[in-house]
Amino acid sequence: MLMASSSKTVDHFAVILKSCGRVVGRQAFMRTDPTHGTTEIGSIYWGPEIARTPAATEALYLFAKHAFDDLGYRRFEWKCDAQNAPSRKSAIRFGFTFEGVFRHHMVVKGNNRDTAWFAMIDTDWPVIRKAFQMWLLPDNFDSEGVQRRKLEDFRICLLYTSDAADEEDSVDLGGRRIL
Repeated sequence: MLMASSSKTVDHFAVILKSCGRVVGRQAFMRTDPTHGTTEIGSIYWGPEIARTPAATEALYLFAKHAFDDLGYRRFEWKCDAQNAPSRKSAIRFGFTFEGVFRHHMVVKGNNRDTAWFAMIDTDWPVIRKAFQMWLLPDNFDSEGVQRRKLEDFRICLLYTSDAADEEDSVDLGGRRIL
């Protein structure tokens, strides 16, 4: 990803497909507050070339990884129109926890908008990170690029594996050890 522009509260990034070097989407860090260690992913557009592909999942993973591992933040947020069912479903798929709806949070195009809030926190991150890493492995995809196991399946497996969040431990998945 390449930073496209920056302001006090929003840093926009281009999502670039490695295989061809083309810009195929954008996403931004928004409402970043280093004092409190929080940031939000927003202004997401994953074009048709990467929407619902491993590349889009990897773009989200890289943002979360930067927030938690590089910046040391405590909280990574996702917000969307409460009526946007696909966005809400994506947030849950990625491992965000639903925190509630802010009713009449803002006015958009003359209408009240209720905003659904989701977040990952630093104590969630070790399991979520490991699930992303395992899901993104090439052998999780068949020759057509279709996933063999869902991202949620990896997260569930890790949650029920003792010490799964411990960085020093490996996890056994079907006879294969993953660090």
